[in-house]
Amino acid sequence: MNPHHSIKFVRSLALALALSAGWSVAAYGQTASGVTAFEHARIIAADGQPPIENGTLIVDGGVLRQVGPADQVRIPANARRIDLTGKTVMPSIIDAHVHTSQSRPELVADLRRRAYFGVGAVLSLGLDIDETPFQVRAESLPGAARFLTAGRGITSPEPGRSTAPIWVTSESEARNAVRENVGRRVDILKIWVDSRDGKYTKLSPALYGAVIDEGHKSGLRVTAHIFELADAKSLLRAGIDAFAHGVRDRDVDDELIQLVKQRSSLVLNPNLPARGVKTDLGWLRGVLPAAELTSLEERNVEQADAQARFGIQARNLVKMSEAGALIVLGTDGNSPWAPHVEMEDMVAAGLTPMEVILAATRNGARFLELKDTGTLTPGLRADFIVLDANPLEDITNTRRISAVYLHGVAVDRAKYPGAEPG
Repeated sequence: MNPHHSIKFVRSLALALALSAGWSVAAYGQTASGVTAFEHARIIAADGQPPIENGTLIVDGGVLRQVGPADQVRIPANARRIDLTGKTVMPSIIDAHVHTSQSRPELVADLRRRAYFGVGAVLSLGLDIDETPFQVRAESLPGAARFLTAGRGITSPEPGRSTAPIWVTSESEARNAVRENVGRRVDILKIWVDSRDGKYTKLSPALYGAVIDEGHKSGLRVTAHIFELADAKSLLRAGIDAFAHGVRDRDVDDELIQLVKQRSSLVLNPNLPARGVKTDLGWLRGVLPAAELTSLEERNVEQADAQARFGIQARNLVKMSEAGALIVLGTDGNSPWAPHVEMEDMVAAGLTPMEVILAATRNGARFLELKDTGTLTPGLRADFIVLDANPLEDITNTRRISAVYLHGVAVDRAKYPGAEPG
């Protein structure tokens, strides 16, 4: 069978299944005054298939009911119709490594700022001290990204640093730290395995082995902050589930690649460093406060040492991807616009625009175990971004946002949350 015909058949079958499940044209007309048809868009479904060049999405009740070529989608008679000719639709972005504010007002503002930039869900990795983040996680906030958390991360003592992580010095303390997080119903466990340039005693194999073992007994996966190649190898042998950074001290070797190939479920969040090249920040003008943009511009210069650091991590990202690691997107901070920079950097590292979009959508949803989002598939949440240009031609087109929909509701993008008054 011609591969394009096969793709068409799969999508037609998905549409038929959706309709047979009760989403009939008649049912739309009878029960859903809020049915919306988004027509004539290029649809990047992030389902592993090529884009649909003239596609239609039917949204009802916050859910995607039909997604497919325009000539195969039946639009309900009373549907509101939105013409997206010339525009591209892709799933909302998932940022799998953030560090957000701790107070409720600031955390909610963080999540709304991310929604403005098309981010639909985030994972906070290891600095959530009190109950506020868990309370926010349990809520459904309109116009905001969904929130998941690793609670308090685990590492060896780092005197003078934040006390947010749980510091452990024995296997019993390591297991108790896991149990504390289990009791808070965290989404994943986070460990730091890094001496911070030789300033602290690194979390030992015996201690992180106890964390991984106890976590797995409780049904929780473990992700690790790493820096050095040797630690990455040791963690893989200990059963680590994910890396919250790539290897940063040197190029990975054949031994590590073989270990990666033996771990089909391994997840890598590369968290690439700045490339050390001057880039165009004009897309943030009029969005960010002037002082913040000025600060960014002051650091937006050529830096040879940064280019060298980026080169190591870029090569390692490509090698890890080719070895079979599931690549996801994460930004390791609290800049809501950063996913768009990370996507550009991932393409500069050697991934294709489609590979990067998959990392930022479908793969992130798999990693966060969000089964209701990540692709534009009938039955999933209507979480998507409408773009004015095609990101497969230029990944920076993810910044050209026309609209963002989360759970079928348009995010109010009239003004960036936190922008200067006026």
